[in-house]
Amino acid sequence: MLDIKKLEKSYGHYSVLRGLNMNVSKGDIYGFLGTNGCGKTTTMNVICNIIPKDVGEITFGKDDIKIGYLPESPALYGYMNGFEYLDFIGACCQYEGDIKARTAEVLQITGMYHDANRRIKTYSRGMNQRVGIAAALYADPDLLILDEPTSALDPEGRAEIMDIISRLATEGSTIILCTHILTDVERVANKIGILSGGIMAYEGSLSEMKTVFGAGNAVTVRPRDESNIGEVLSGIEIIEKSIAENGGDVTFYAKEGVTEAELFYKVVTTLAEKQVVPDGIWFRKLSLEQIYLGVTSGTLVPTFGKEATAV
Repeated sequence: MLDIKKLEKSYGHYSVLRGLNMNVSKGDIYGFLGTNGCGKTTTMNVICNIIPKDVGEITFGKDDIKIGYLPESPALYGYMNGFEYLDFIGACCQYEGDIKARTAEVLQITGMYHDANRRIKTYSRGMNQRVGIAAALYADPDLLILDEPTSALDPEGRAEIMDIISRLATEGSTIILCTHILTDVERVANKIGILSGGIMAYEGSLSEMKTVFGAGNAVTVRPRDESNIGEVLSGIEIIEKSIAENGGDVTFYAKEGVTEAELFYKVVTTLAEKQVVPDGIWFRKLSLEQIYLGVTSGTLVPTFGKEATAV
């Protein structure tokens, strides 16, 4: 669907993108993450040909691809109502079908049909976002790019927008979702890309990410006394590796194919057999937020398995 290789973009002497690689497959909901000013919006503007690239390749799955784009703060015409605005969008994108019917359809998809007779200037932020999504959907795009679609919305409004995105995905849409709300990404995205320092610091599925960054099947043990937990458990064959954490904790990672339950049982029974009582034992779980913060700060690097896309 979309393949980007070695993309570079500078503004004067300031280099924003420094060799970005990115791949979005048909049917993906791609969570595009990164800190403010890291180049996410620049990337989306280059993809949409709103601004030119300096260097690099951008290829699509076909020549006549249609892209729908919702910017972070869509500028709508407040004096129009919803029907008028979307009829106008239909005319602008030279929609070849029945514009009135398509306007009604996208309003139904985004849940705005019954409020479409109201002037846009009376809409809430969430209603504006819905109309913006309807406009992005109008030409039935092959690729839908949403920049912060739930920013500044209350929890109910966020949930409603994410429901729309989930529904579009089940109907086969390919979506790039750019947002700072990581719980939204965890809820809907099947693939994640983290932009940092002008390159893709990591790209892959959430499950792959948790394995790469040492958050797969693992158990952390906290010693109660001076016991060397690493030595005590060193003979367990199903353990791939162990890493000493801050504060004396030791995390043990299972070999491929070993479940968390199997690892936990083996660690607990081995400690009991050797009469070593730990101060605590738990499954190691990193959230997407912890991984994201670690990657963007440079404090978290791949531990084993699949390597990051770029370093």
